Amino acid sequence: MRRSGQHDHDHGAEEHDYGHAAGEHGHEHQKGIRGWLASVVRPHSHDAADSVDSALEASAQGIRAVKISLLVLGLTAVVQLIVVLFTGSAALLADTIHNFSDALTAVPLWIAFVIGRRPATRRYTYGFGRAEDLAGVFIVAMIALSAAIAGYESIRRLIDPEPITNVGIVAIAGLVGFAGNELVAIYRIRVGRKIGSAALVADGLHARTDGFTSLAVVAAALGVLAGFPLADPIVGLLITVAILFVLKGAARDIYRRLMDAVDPELVDQTERVTRAVSGVEDLSELRLRWIGHTLRAEINIVVDPALDLRTAHALSHQVEHDLLHHIPRLHAAIVHAEPGPGAEAHGSLEHHR
Repeated sequence: MRRSGQHDHDHGAEEHDYGHAAGEHGHEHQKGIRGWLASVVRPHSHDAADSVDSALEASAQGIRAVKISLLVLGLTAVVQLIVVLFTGSAALLADTIHNFSDALTAVPLWIAFVIGRRPATRRYTYGFGRAEDLAGVFIVAMIALSAAIAGYESIRRLIDPEPITNVGIVAIAGLVGFAGNELVAIYRIRVGRKIGSAALVADGLHARTDGFTSLAVVAAALGVLAGFPLADPIVGLLITVAILFVLKGAARDIYRRLMDAVDPELVDQTERVTRAVSGVEDLSELRLRWIGHTLRAEINIVVDPALDLRTAHALSHQVEHDLLHHIPRLHAAIVHAEPGPGAEAHGSLEHHR
């Protein structure tokens, strides 16, 4: 008995007793300065989103986040460019070019969200949600490139220091770059977690790395004011290390999506919801996978062998219905009912397993 479907219910509107809600996984978050620093280089995330919307609405939220962040980063780079024209700062010019180019990396993610909304075809039977994960790979590559450029520039300036003029204005422009990138990072990461998009979270981390490079410009200016010009390359190397930590977290998350990994707590929650349905005796198989920012489930439930076809069909439908209501970001489920122990229902398949 198989049953698949897609509901437009407001999943988050109902309360239930199936254990942890989305985002509540029984572990503690660090507090204070140490917790804040940890969240900067390794922002905490859960595969399960806190709120549940339809797939199309989630894509629309992702596109809106990309548009807004692209606008903010563009304005930030324009402000920095104006300062460059008045100060002639080579360091700030490099940071401005960096911000302009990195703002454009949002375009592939924008395209991915648009492509992901296309319906499934006979060739792409699961739809086009994986386009998000491909965009995530590109974003991770850009973070790696940022780390390489930051490290190279820091070493070059350590060997051959460059003078900086109009130090105060350069420092202010660097702070503008940091503020713009950090605001975009916070916004992208928040929306990415909400809709379950690992690629959008990675793009938020990318913006955060750009903010780090802007801080290097500020450090260079402060070092000159303090009579220690080598502060620029030294801080640049430290920022390179910070970017590498961000790169590690982003690469891990995208890798897990590509490998169909899910949060084990999400699997536990799915089992609890399924077992709570009256008539389900056990689960023989459970699989979950992310496709873009939506989840799909494949479940084999064990039922009483005496059930007739109509009753088994209704039970499978009930399991699917409850899952769609209570599992965050679940878009569709296939539920297969099989008879309990003692029934020789799968004998013809044993030699394939």
